[in-house]
Amino acid sequence: MEKKSFIVQVPDEPGALHKAAWISKQYQANIHRIHYNRKIDVNTVFFDITASNENYQKIQHDLKELGYLQTSLKPVSFLKFNVYLPHRAGALFDFLNYLTSARANIGFLDFDDETTSTPKLTVSLTLKESSRINSLLNQLKSQYPLEILEYDEEYSDLDDTIFYIVFAQKLREILGTAADEFLMKLLKDINHIVQELTRIGEEPRGVFDSVLLTGKTLKNSTGEAFYADVQRIPLSGDVELFCFQPPCGGNIFVLKNANEMVLIDTGYGIYHFDIQMMLQKYGLGDPDKIKKIYITHADADHSGAAGYYDVKSFMHPCTWDIIKKTNRAYGSISETSILEGVYTKLINLFSNFNPPDDVTLISDKNYGKRNIFPIIDKFKIGGLEFEVLESLGGHLHGQIYLLCPEEGVLFPADSLINFQSLSTDRKKFNLLAKNLMTSVNVDGKLATREREALIKLVNELDKKLPGENRKCLICGGHGAVSVLSGDKLRTFKEMEYYKP
Repeated sequence: MEKKSFIVQVPDEPGALHKAAWISKQYQANIHRIHYNRKIDVNTVFFDITASNENYQKIQHDLKELGYLQTSLKPVSFLKFNVYLPHRAGALFDFLNYLTSARANIGFLDFDDETTSTPKLTVSLTLKESSRINSLLNQLKSQYPLEILEYDEEYSDLDDTIFYIVFAQKLREILGTAADEFLMKLLKDINHIVQELTRIGEEPRGVFDSVLLTGKTLKNSTGEAFYADVQRIPLSGDVELFCFQPPCGGNIFVLKNANEMVLIDTGYGIYHFDIQMMLQKYGLGDPDKIKKIYITHADADHSGAAGYYDVKSFMHPCTWDIIKKTNRAYGSISETSILEGVYTKLINLFSNFNPPDDVTLISDKNYGKRNIFPIIDKFKIGGLEFEVLESLGGHLHGQIYLLCPEEGVLFPADSLINFQSLSTDRKKFNLLAKNLMTSVNVDGKLATREREALIKLVNELDKKLPGENRKCLICGGHGAVSVLSGDKLRTFKEMEYYKP
């Protein structure tokens, strides 16, 4: 017995859904999930079942014979026109015969002979078989005066009866060529998070919009549209720190001296080419000088381009587990969350996630603690020694922080961020993830505890750093490199704007 899924297109009539359920029952299928929402699409129903392979094939066969089984996502054509019908009994019936024969789906009819001196019927319709539209028009034009108002194959004005097909076409525009089978599996996953979110009061269309906007924003911010905010900060030991904020997602940090470079996080995979061009401009383009990559956590905006580098990626073992499981909530109290698992698949897909090939797992070497965080490893660049701290797993299981206590430089990943330094566009993009998961932290209580402990740690370091007005540099996973001023984060140094 295996878990299977299928999508059915049921006619909008009493008993239609009952027939589909009866077929599943007839072949001893156990239904785990069903989702139908008339507000989204009046015909489409999603099923997850457990059945033997043999019975699953029989279910598909019977659904197909009934005309219910959806096996493809064919493009749809939209047509809106005025038609002048003769003023006689049966005229509308005769006209509708043509639409039925063409298997057109009517989305809108409007007629009132009291509102105009020349009565006309306004019609909008859709055809799943776009090849039929010309023959339908030819038939209608031979019988009635027509005024074509819209002829739209871009799917922007379609009615709810084909919502999922339209949505799939929009996904295809983002993803490029994608097989129907792949898109249907993706639709099933997206439908599952819509089902979960509508249970807690979210509007279904808002969820779909957030999915599309996530993919579109990433795709539309590459190439000539790519940009970054950059900070360069000299450190001791002939080391220079670079912070790059791409249009979306997490920061990329570079620690550089004359002989080597260490990358801290890699950004989204979709930005890799743009980032390489940017690194060259700042004198960081020699790949042979990149000796190590430290991945703070498994989210795609921090680890998604690691596979493009022929360099060892150092990470917590739990980070590697999350990457392999394709579930950002793995290992946390939210592990069974549908939202977390599906979002991971979506963002990895939209952002061209490319996991590292050469991975070194950071083992617990027990160097003691910094505040509540165990020190599990150390590394050096130039004259600076960094400690690798293990988080509590509030934002993500296996997240690590990097700290140079003597210099006063802390990389707290996504546990401590100067949100005020984020641009409006970045704030809007970050909000999309929250819309689809309700929270970006897999354990909110632990995340709060981590943030409080990190602020306390920074305050302790500020008191110990030599020199007047020295402050610990906080290099968060998003936003500007900052310092702590009271209980607020303040941007440390002005950012420069990079544009290719």
